[in-house]
Amino acid sequence: MNSQSMRIKRPDWDEYFMKIAELVSTRSTCLRRKVGAVIVKEKRILATGYNGAPTGLKHCDETGCLREKLKIPSGERHELCRGLHAEQNAIIQAAYYGVSIKGSVLYVTCHPCSVCAKMIINAGIKEVVIKEGYPDKMAEEFLKESNVKVRYLKK
Repeated sequence: MNSQSMRIKRPDWDEYFMKIAELVSTRSTCLRRKVGAVIVKEKRILATGYNGAPTGLKHCDETGCLREKLKIPSGERHELCRGLHAEQNAIIQAAYYGVSIKGSVLYVTCHPCSVCAKMIINAGIKEVVIKEGYPDKMAEEFLKESNVKVRYLKK
């Protein structure tokens, strides 16, 4: 056998980073939706984040979900959640450690909400690669208006 016939099937870069985002999401303590995010530049991981309560606060799996108790639909009243979103945590982690994410790509398992979209724009992230949708038209409009490239990863 020659070396060309023994090629190993490797995931492409999009699949690779999305699989890492999926793994990151398993750390989430959200009772409604587990989301993972990975910020990448030049095929190198700069930061990761998952949705959950801020450091030192009780997690939703300990306190229960206020939004669930109040029967608030998905995509509404984010301010009533004790957790941060995966995108927010990834951006915060980069800032905390002094890592510039300007010009980077964000891989996220769920379309960002409008609050996260605004943070993505101001953080200088140039592209968002998404696994699945989320009911927030305003977020879609913000990203489009700001020329942040948005792609859904094909299954």
